Amino acid sequence: MNSIVIVCDTLRRDHCGPYHHGRPLDRVTGDAQQPWVVPTPNMDRLAEKGIVFDHAYCGSTPCMPARRDIYTGRYEFLERGWGPLEEDDLDLPRQISGPPNRSLTEQLREGNPVSYFITDHFHMWEQGAGNYHMGYTGFEFVRGHEADAWRTDPVEFPCPDSERGTKLERHFRNVHLTRKSEADYFAAQIFTKAAEWLEANHTHDNFYLHLDCFDPHEPWDPPEEYVKMFDPRGYDVERFIPQAPYDEWRKHMTEDQLKHVQACYAANVVLVDKWLGKLLDKMDELDLWRNTMLIFTTDHGTYNGDLGRTGKLQTHQYDAVSHIPFIVAYPHGGQGTRRQQLAQLVDIYPTVLRAAGKRCPDDRHGLDLTPVLENEHARFREYAISGMFGKSVTITDGRWALHQSPVADNQPLNWYGTCLAKFIPYDLGPYRDGRREVFDCASWPTPTWLSDKADDPGELVNLADRERGQLAKIRQALKETLTRLHAPSEQLERLGLAD
Repeated sequence: MNSIVIVCDTLRRDHCGPYHHGRPLDRVTGDAQQPWVVPTPNMDRLAEKGIVFDHAYCGSTPCMPARRDIYTGRYEFLERGWGPLEEDDLDLPRQISGPPNRSLTEQLREGNPVSYFITDHFHMWEQGAGNYHMGYTGFEFVRGHEADAWRTDPVEFPCPDSERGTKLERHFRNVHLTRKSEADYFAAQIFTKAAEWLEANHTHDNFYLHLDCFDPHEPWDPPEEYVKMFDPRGYDVERFIPQAPYDEWRKHMTEDQLKHVQACYAANVVLVDKWLGKLLDKMDELDLWRNTMLIFTTDHGTYNGDLGRTGKLQTHQYDAVSHIPFIVAYPHGGQGTRRQQLAQLVDIYPTVLRAAGKRCPDDRHGLDLTPVLENEHARFREYAISGMFGKSVTITDGRWALHQSPVADNQPLNWYGTCLAKFIPYDLGPYRDGRREVFDCASWPTPTWLSDKADDPGELVNLADRERGQLAKIRQALKETLTRLHAPSEQLERLGLAD
């Protein structure tokens, strides 16, 4: 069976039609959102072809840790933070296509499927990560998004005043020099190139195509006609904010400015959805639904006014960040249905390997979704976990969510692996016995939090003091889950779960 995996960065679940069902945003996730309906007809179209998971959650955050979850089938945040693949990582494309740096003829002769990677996510190449493309048979990198150090032409170019002198300035120079029409927007290029690759390569047996689309990650600068769907002013505003601060929004913006930021984000989602349709059209044209599994998801969501915040990080993995869209089109049934089992990004690894006819290595944290795809009543995991290295850890059964904060000194804590913390810095000690001690790691300044998402989907009320019995139950579940996953034992100590 062929496999296609599509990861759209920072895609909020409530902006996707298969989850909002045509309802305005403020009726889906609360009055922090605007009364807009975000049209995503192609995501709806994909849902009709596939299986929608109502309880899918990210694992490691933010961007690159989530990708290592996908590439290795293991939760990275339990062992280290943002970094590259390491020599002993059994990365997914290499498990499918065999050792890299060989001819395609040799690879196919050995019975290894073709794998291909298309992305505009420059962090895949940036120092501090930089090698996630290496296991594929082939890859294509669309240049210029966000802080990609690409064009240096000494020209005048439009750029928001807030971004002059920052790395994001690179984005506006790049697009000024290269963007001539909507087809030049990054999401458009990604899905167009994917459709072209399918046209040329669809006769390969059991191929694996991985798309990593950086949109709708900021900067949010979609075509103005899309912005006007939500804010009639378009870009004719006093202050254009292409990247909302990762902070309490009232410290940086007025309510009117927040509304425009929300409009730009929603417009970017609509842009992504439109060009997703180009790939779905090609799937229809080539009749690939009969022998191709397609997984559509994101790495995490983002705060967009929720809990008084914009951006990621800052605090616990509340629902706006951790609860993600996850849709699987499966050739052998389930079209137009939904699943209530708890899915996570680590599950992509064993599921794709099974589709490719490859054995899944031992000691993976992910679970093969195939039984759930084939049987809506199949037993699966009881709890999903997520977190950022050295911060709080979240566990949920789909209704109750516990965000467990560390003890006061957040020790002991170790960074496992040979890489250094280059992109998101940590104070690391010398490398000894496969790890580095982490010093002076501050966690989020937010107390342990217990939410009942059935009554409080926005997780506004902390029930940790009121629901002592439920708190004890889910804390025990977190302890047992970490033990079953063979998480480093010091994780239990720093989280106050060792006793």
